Amino acid sequence: MPTMNKRSAKLVAMLLSTGAIALAMGSAVAQQAPDPAKPNPVIKARQSAFQIVAWSSGRIKANIDGQYNKDDVVKAANTIAAVANSTVAPLFPVGSDKGHGWHDTALLPDAFADSYRFRQLAITLGAEAAELAKVADGGADLPAVKAQYAKLTRTCKACHDDYRAKN
Repeated sequence: MPTMNKRSAKLVAMLLSTGAIALAMGSAVAQQAPDPAKPNPVIKARQSAFQIVAWSSGRIKANIDGQYNKDDVVKAANTIAAVANSTVAPLFPVGSDKGHGWHDTALLPDAFADSYRFRQLAITLGAEAAELAKVADGGADLPAVKAQYAKLTRTCKACHDDYRAKN
């Protein structure tokens, strides 16, 4: 596993604790009907986690397309790997395709109807993210980092194409 600096380690710890909180909240949400007028805390946690992934992915893309800075790519790749390999399943409880967190959810009910494939894509996301962190930290050249980043983003796109509402 790639080495992490103190900031990355704190981020991982925060994300893992967020996952544990989301698991507990997901259980509570499943036991009671949420108030549709109020933000759903599980949806908020999910949107926050994936906003971190999107921002970090943007940092990697900017480095690949511009002036390549290995340290920036390693930090961003470690962040994505931390989120993708934390317990994200509790962020997708049945019924969370309705409601809002920071904004309306874009999750489609197909994620629950095709839960096996949805879970497989989540597993693939974690594996591709971990591999990107490994490649970036291992001193690979830019083409190798670019190729692994492409694998990661193809996984993101596959999930978004099938399980995320179009804007």
